[in-house]
Amino acid sequence: MSAPHDQHFLIDPRIVERILSCTEVHNHRVLEVGPGYGVLTRGLLGRGATVIAVELDPALCKTMAAAFPREIEDGRLILIQGDAVRCPLPSFEKVVSNLPYSVSSRITFRLMDIGFSEAVLMYQKEFAERMIAPLGTPACGRLSVMAQTYADIKPCFTVSPRAFSPMPPVHSMVVRIVPHEPPFSIRDRRFYSDVVRALFSHRRKTVRNGLKNLRGAISAEHLDRLIAGVPGEILSRRPEELQLEEFAAIANAGL
Repeated sequence: MSAPHDQHFLIDPRIVERILSCTEVHNHRVLEVGPGYGVLTRGLLGRGATVIAVELDPALCKTMAAAFPREIEDGRLILIQGDAVRCPLPSFEKVVSNLPYSVSSRITFRLMDIGFSEAVLMYQKEFAERMIAPLGTPACGRLSVMAQTYADIKPCFTVSPRAFSPMPPVHSMVVRIVPHEPPFSIRDRRFYSDVVRALFSHRRKTVRNGLKNLRGAISAEHLDRLIAGVPGEILSRRPEELQLEEFAAIANAGL
């Protein structure tokens, strides 16, 4: 098997069963991004899910259509050829996927913008570890802050490269994501995202200096008002030392 579009195809049925044991899919509409040859798809269908499978590669879509004609005819499998980062998606409740590594971040945040009740997703292990990195530690980054602002994220298990064909050069990790509303006020979610991005674009700088990366995105007057509204104790720290409430306080200060 080749790996078009950065896909490494899951071939180990034991891993499929472990993924399926992380969530209940019976009678749920489940989105699967990048089904490949349908190994996980078959497991989801076998557990009683209605599957919406979005595959970018036209050849793989033809393979899927040939493998699941009855399920497609019955409406239990909705097969979409398209880019899950941007194509229209039917309604779904849960997401269970082995995501292509190169678009993991963009797909994850798009799905969180759309909304779902629960997701069980496989990522490159390093990416997953950055998502769940504790706030206020050196491992924390923009991905950690943005993901943990809007969801509870728990690691499920690590997957060896031997579970895939072709084998990726890294280990993978399955995580469970349950979205939630932030437990603190965020007055403007887009500006909150802009602030977090600006602060981590030069993570070794203090918050005061990091906020200057917002120049061009906001007016000089707005930037001055923002910095003036943030306590000096926060301005003197680095972004990796902050907690979620402090990122929200910074973003809210200029509004």
